[in-house]
Amino acid sequence: MVRNSRVYTLTSSQKMMIFVLSMSLYGLSNMFTELIPSLKLGPIELSVEYFAFIPLTLCMLFHPFYAAVGAALGEIIFGELMLGQFGGLGELEKFLTFSFAMYVAGRIVKDPKNRAQVGIAAMTGVIIHQLCSSLVDIGKVWIGVEEFEAVPGLAQSVVLVEGVGFLNDVLFSGILFALLPTLYLVPRLYGKIEPLLGIKPRQKLTKYEAAGIISPKLIIIGIVLAIVAFGAESLSETDWNIGEWDSGFADRYGVSAIWISIAVAAVVAIAVLLLMRSKRNRSINKENTSGSLPHA
Repeated sequence: MVRNSRVYTLTSSQKMMIFVLSMSLYGLSNMFTELIPSLKLGPIELSVEYFAFIPLTLCMLFHPFYAAVGAALGEIIFGELMLGQFGGLGELEKFLTFSFAMYVAGRIVKDPKNRAQVGIAAMTGVIIHQLCSSLVDIGKVWIGVEEFEAVPGLAQSVVLVEGVGFLNDVLFSGILFALLPTLYLVPRLYGKIEPLLGIKPRQKLTKYEAAGIISPKLIIIGIVLAIVAFGAESLSETDWNIGEWDSGFADRYGVSAIWISIAVAAVVAIAVLLLMRSKRNRSINKENTSGSLPHA
């Protein structure tokens, strides 16, 4: 009985609120990255890929699955649909690889106060996502569904370009906008932010955290998802790209469209935070009321 009481559990409403909170916060941050200019050196583009510390922090502090899937969906909703565009099957590759990478990072961390675990998990999540994305891009060129010759007459140059891009995203965005902020936020927020939102903090060495070890089953699932992602991305380069559309909203309004999406994401995030606080306060008041009733 004592052991079962330590198992980390969340109610359905708490899982949904974590999902929506992750979706809105990462969608909000993703739109800000659109406003940051990039530097192009020939075929190589140096840019801020994403603020990965937001989903990483949420996955390590709360439920990894709902936080990871919520963040991946937030990029699609606020970064694509809110701007009046959708990439069709190509969006499935981003969704699968990113959500899986963030989920794995969240499962690795069994003690959010352990900076070594947090740092390893943060870089692992970034590396998994960027490696999958690079391999998918290389594979599309090699099977011929996409043309890419950075060096004229040498299609294999995609490997060099993607390799440089991979290192840029891991060493630049991965360290500055994933590793360092996550190392700072997770240990400091652990045990402090969860009670404010009416959620019990993850406990060290519970059954939930013990299940966070990377198992062969998880590896197999990752391989299957990578194959599906590659197939979807390959089809997106052909006439079979189902669901692709562009209303031209982003082209007509430019930066204004981005700010509209930012405003909507911010409103959703604030609403979820207020709702979680409200639920927590009602729960506390109910406990105080029941505790003050006279005994018969």
